[in-house]
Amino acid sequence: MVDILGYLLHVSVHAANHSDTVAACPVLERAAEKHPTIRAFSGDAGYRGTAVKCVDEVLGLELHISQKIQDQWAVLPKRWVVERTFAWLGPFRRLSKDVEILTATAENMIRIAMLKKTLANCV
Repeated sequence: MVDILGYLLHVSVHAANHSDTVAACPVLERAAEKHPTIRAFSGDAGYRGTAVKCVDEVLGLELHISQKIQDQWAVLPKRWVVERTFAWLGPFRRLSKDVEILTATAENMIRIAMLKKTLANCV
């Protein structure tokens, strides 16, 4: 999960056989707990259903889902914020392949990469 500028708010790595929509609820809950000023979340169409219901009923917040604008390729508002974050993480060799045995190690590698990126932007 990233903020509107693309900086990391929370990271959670899970097994590939665990659906993102189901795994989103604990991530959104944890982010709302860590950052109580969050008023709403944004997500793509993959988070319709379970995640929207969870945010509405459990957190009392909103989850805005990006809708398809046209039948052709188009930039979706706010959708590219997280894609930019993925692009920032791309050059980190340790994140280029999924080689970590423990999910906690993978999460920490993402945190270290974002820390390095954030510090580089401060100089």
